[in-house]
Amino acid sequence: MFHQRLTQIKETIQASMQRASRPAAETPELVAVSKTHPPEALLEALDNGLLLFGESRVQEAKAKIPLLPARCRWHFIGHLQKNKIRQALPLFEMFHGVDSLQTAQEIDRIASELSLFPRVLLEVNLASESSKFGFPSESLLREVDSLLQLPRLQIEGLMTIPPPAPDPENSRRYFCRLRDLRDKLKSASGIPLPALSMGMSNDYAVAVEEGSTLVRIGSALFGSRAGTAWKPAAADSLDG
Repeated sequence: MFHQRLTQIKETIQASMQRASRPAAETPELVAVSKTHPPEALLEALDNGLLLFGESRVQEAKAKIPLLPARCRWHFIGHLQKNKIRQALPLFEMFHGVDSLQTAQEIDRIASELSLFPRVLLEVNLASESSKFGFPSESLLREVDSLLQLPRLQIEGLMTIPPPAPDPENSRRYFCRLRDLRDKLKSASGIPLPALSMGMSNDYAVAVEEGSTLVRIGSALFGSRAGTAWKPAAADSLDG
């Protein structure tokens, strides 16, 4: 079942690439959203060639990561609470949801203490939803210079989550706006900003057409997830 789902996702991505006339070299990377799923499910993903996983709870990831092979790669895709930054920085190669200047400053401060250079994406709240974190577009344009002055942060691009909608086409305008905002920031700052993290299980086909470089796919890959975080049993072992 997993192999069939993965095959379908890859075929959908390739069809979107062709519709958008994007070259194969631009094929977006698939972030397998593994939050709430047990390590056994991730091992099946590894057996099918996936290496990059997305977690959104620091404590869950901290328990799960040591149980998986070292070749796994980890992105943090949720809201990073300030009191979790010190624990999270050594665990993840990229953070998708840096959502304010204050959070960025705190990450930079702690990264300096840990001698790390975290790769980050700036989350943009394009629909101004009160239920979501992220920079308003106007604020990001005003604050980009302050962000770029943070010596430890490696800012590589932008991320967004459109408002929920039954029709994936409703997400297209937000993906276009994120791409346009990225282009404005590139022109204003002179830094490349190659990454656009946009598209999830319900709308990734549209996101790929609009230039996504990272798609975050969970339920379409693993099936419905549990409502609570995965926790190891008292004597948890992948060997049973």
